[in-house]
Amino acid sequence: MIRLQRSIIHGIRAAKTAAELHYYLQNAVELEHATIPPYLTAMFSLKPGYNVEIRQLIHSIVMQEMLHMCIAGNILIAIGGHPQINKPPFIPKYPGPLPMSIGGDDFIVGIEPFSKELVFNTFMVIEEPEDPVPVETPKLAAEEEPDYATIGEFYDAIKKKIKELGDGIFIPATVPKQVLGWFSPERLFPITDVASALHAINIIIVEGEGTSTNPNQSPGNPAHYYKFGEIYYGRRIVSTPDGGYAYAGAEVPYDPAGVYPMVSNPQDYDYQDNTQAKVRVEAFAYSYSSLLNALHQAFNGEPKRIDTAIGLMYDLKVQAVSLMETPVAPGSEKTAGPSYRYVNTQGGMDTSD
Repeated sequence: MIRLQRSIIHGIRAAKTAAELHYYLQNAVELEHATIPPYLTAMFSLKPGYNVEIRQLIHSIVMQEMLHMCIAGNILIAIGGHPQINKPPFIPKYPGPLPMSIGGDDFIVGIEPFSKELVFNTFMVIEEPEDPVPVETPKLAAEEEPDYATIGEFYDAIKKKIKELGDGIFIPATVPKQVLGWFSPERLFPITDVASALHAINIIIVEGEGTSTNPNQSPGNPAHYYKFGEIYYGRRIVSTPDGGYAYAGAEVPYDPAGVYPMVSNPQDYDYQDNTQAKVRVEAFAYSYSSLLNALHQAFNGEPKRIDTAIGLMYDLKVQAVSLMETPVAPGSEKTAGPSYRYVNTQGGMDTSD
């Protein structure tokens, strides 16, 4: 089971004011974002026309991670905080640990092309619930260490602290500054009080983990951990006659030939100067940084900038596929991959760190 330092939970419990919660909600924003680049890269590495169901499953997870990032950002705004998004420290160093050392310092998340091993060893570890529903398949969870807590406990601690601090921590004037409209109003709504904040956090928990008795976030729609399980085991999750669950439904087909041979964990030094790969990877980093700029502006007083961010997301998809069709070096069988790093976008293309 994925873990985080229990001191994080102690810090949330010790908070006496809304301002003391800002740090932890900023970390929630960073955590929800941190999973998106690895998931997106795996999805982009699936060639058009191949592995369609796998692509659809990963896409649904990515969209919900974006929703969860919005929810965490809106709660932070609602209690007087200012999400910091367009700064280099906002982006994890891939390969490296997740924010708050989620999973422990030895749990390393990279930028890799799709493989079932990646799904099992990384994505399912990230998404594993605090109390997984028993499913007829080998378990991944290791015995929990007492010095660590789970992501579920992290969000539960935030819920309890918000309830303890009460409605007085919510600032009505922040509602126009919150990012709304990207998703349906049933899932992305104004955070105005304790009740709306708790409801929003529950959306994050249920979509990511399901419940302790049901792997589905809604009928026929498994939570993230179980969607990745469907990909890994190659079967849809279904209920069994004894009231349990099993990966024994319709096939989720996988064709390894339908994956671009992208280099794993691409770094700047992988690309020779003045090559097509170098130019394209720099362009991707520029577009990604522009996306973070637009998101930062959207969450800091210009919520309509979310429309710009959405447009940039589509640009990233086109650029990522172009990269994965480009040899990492002339004559190489491996292809280039995206660079998730923040660069200075002022005054045009600038690839300095």
